[in-house]
Formats: sequence, structure tokens, C-alpha cells
Amino acid sequence: MSERVDKSKIYERFTRVTKQTKDLVDSMEELQSMMTAVLEENAELSIENEHLHQMLKQKHQQATKDGLTDSRRNLQKLYQEGFHVCNEYYGKRLDEDDSCAFCLDAIYGRHDQPQK
Repeated sequence: MSERVDKSKIYERFTRVTKQTKDLVDSMEELQSMMTAVLEENAELSIENEHLHQMLKQKHQQATKDGLTDSRRNLQKLYQEGFHVCNEYYGKRLDEDDSCAFCLDAIYGRHDQPQK
């Protein structure tokens, strides 16, 4: 009869190991689907990132085509409307038919342009 008990324990152990193996396979399948989702998202984000870099580069090229960035164009517009844009007199009105070398340097100067 002890032989029969051993066979019973073997069967129970086999059943338990089979269940553990099935649980492990289920966990691996779940991890695989999660990994696939992460890799797909990573690929989408990489493509979007590259697209944004291209757009920024194109926008920068357009902005600097005339030598002025958007911020410098805004300063130029303010200056043409008769206001100082230099650090010294910023916001004060220019006298009629007057010009300011500091303002012109702030608009057209190259000292603070980013290096390529």
C-alpha cells in the first residue's frame, strides 16, 4: 500500500508542477504583450520625435532666412513703431527721425546668435 501512496504523491506533484508551468507560460505571454506595446509606443515616439526635429530645423531655417529670428523680428517691429528696444532705453519713445545704435545692435547684432 505504501507503493500506492507514493504514486499518488507523484501524481499530485506532477499536477502541481503542470499548473505552475501553465501559470508561468501565462505570465510570459502577458509580459510579451506588454513588451510589444512598449516597443510599439517607443517606435511611434521615435518617429514623432524625428518629425518634430525636422519641423524645428525647417522652422529655424525659415526664421533665419532673412537673418532674423522671431524674437528679433518682434524687436524690429517695435523699433519701427518708434520705441527703443535696447537695454539702456527699452520702451521709451524714439525722437522723430532718430535712430539708436544700441537698438540696431540689439536687433541686427550677431553677438548672441547660437553657434552652429
